[in-house]
Amino acid sequence: MAESLQISNAIAAVLPDLPDQVVKSVEDALKTLGAVTTDDLKYIAEGDLLPVLKPIQARRLVAAWGQKDSFTPTPAPACSPPVSLQSSLSSVTPSPTSSTATSSPSGSYRPAPNWIDNFQIPWQKLSEEILQSLERQKRPSPKLRQEMIRIVVSEIIKICKNPTKHNTTEIAKRMVARYPKSLQDVIDGDVIGLGYHSLAKQLQSRVENVKRPDTPKIQKRKAASDDDTDEISAEQRASVQDTYGCVNWMPKHLPLPETVESQLEKKEKMKTFEDMNYNSDVVKDLIKSTYFTQRKEINNGASIQKLSQDWPFLFKEVGMAAHFQELTGVSLIVSFLANVDKRVDAHKHKQVLDALLKLETERGQSTGCSEEVIQMVLLLMAHFDEKEQHLFHYVEKTSLAEEVQMENVPPTPCLIVCGSSCFASETFMLSIDRKVVNDHITSFTSAICLMFGSYYCLNIHYPVDLRSTLEFLQRCFFSINPENGTKVEWNKKRKVFSVNPRVLTLISDLADHEWTFQ
Repeated sequence: MAESLQISNAIAAVLPDLPDQVVKSVEDALKTLGAVTTDDLKYIAEGDLLPVLKPIQARRLVAAWGQKDSFTPTPAPACSPPVSLQSSLSSVTPSPTSSTATSSPSGSYRPAPNWIDNFQIPWQKLSEEILQSLERQKRPSPKLRQEMIRIVVSEIIKICKNPTKHNTTEIAKRMVARYPKSLQDVIDGDVIGLGYHSLAKQLQSRVENVKRPDTPKIQKRKAASDDDTDEISAEQRASVQDTYGCVNWMPKHLPLPETVESQLEKKEKMKTFEDMNYNSDVVKDLIKSTYFTQRKEINNGASIQKLSQDWPFLFKEVGMAAHFQELTGVSLIVSFLANVDKRVDAHKHKQVLDALLKLETERGQSTGCSEEVIQMVLLLMAHFDEKEQHLFHYVEKTSLAEEVQMENVPPTPCLIVCGSSCFASETFMLSIDRKVVNDHITSFTSAICLMFGSYYCLNIHYPVDLRSTLEFLQRCFFSINPENGTKVEWNKKRKVFSVNPRVLTLISDLADHEWTFQ
């Protein structure tokens, strides 16, 4: 563990702005090559790093690691310069005071290279009130949590003036490991992501606030550079997004005793069910037994037009729910209904207040039983300031599928609302790739589940304009919580996080709200 951390610090010292996922990829590449200590890094060649880094990035690492006695990184705001194994071992002492900064001959600040290994979280400096919360496994109030953050960062800054994101993440990980019941990212018992993202984010934000007065303004330009972020090919990135949250994305074999012929027979049999009364259990069994063939066609890029013709039940509730459960291990409808009683306590935001006033007017028109679900989704969108037109398209109440002006409908999964509002509508349609694939959905709950399920079943990435709403639904209502990766479509101009910071903040607020009223 110590060697791995030293290698990670050696990477961060030379390329401090490298995303954590890329740092992990570099570590894995080095491990594959047999580099297990920092002393091994001087034998690494540029070509060894090209599969995971750009040429300039690889050259910078190789140049820094090529020193004979110790690694001297190129000037950067990192605080953990790589060192050889010999110098690392000589600097390790059990006393935290030995990790304080030492003056170099030029007078520049240089903390001990392995300070993060020896850093002691200052639990003893926390107030009695904070310690009581932690020891009693209660979640500290937002005010106490901020106080804890300030104390911890104050101790970090004493040792290292410019801690990296990797450093603060490591400290957050240790803090959550010590008091998981009090500090972990969790909502209704479900751990969100790795469980320490929000604490790491708060630590890093506090570090940046403390550093701000000493940071030259010209350095701000660095954040706008995309030079060090385009490290994964488009094909690899799409593959990661397609499989995100899935447990059975592409089965290797047909299930026994199925054959290609039996799959075709069942496929044709389901087509005859579409215009007649059918048994839902029979359709569910047929969808499950032909799952291999469905995934093969979807993953090979079959068009929505062809899929809707060949697998019509894939776009109906019974079929999509069966496919979704095979794909993700999650029950599409049951999971959503089990979590739907969660509330969004976001009344502080003006856009939410405006939405509430609008909802109070429209809600009186509702005759269905999904009005709470409607209100929850619309409030979520208002909270994240994401526009309704990216998810809903409103038409006349009596409109037929062929009458919808599809050029005005977004290409991503969209709910066509037959009526002046979701509350007033008795019928919804599902559109994908500007094609109506289901023109008779009588419940908003079913409509929202079909819309969300289609992103997973059909390998569709979350659009940037709906990324926060969809990820919140994914994590808190459909209980899909991958530790790494993202399903948001890649945008070179915008950094994409494995856990959306805005989603994380709302989850943290909701968790605080739950603890407050327990």
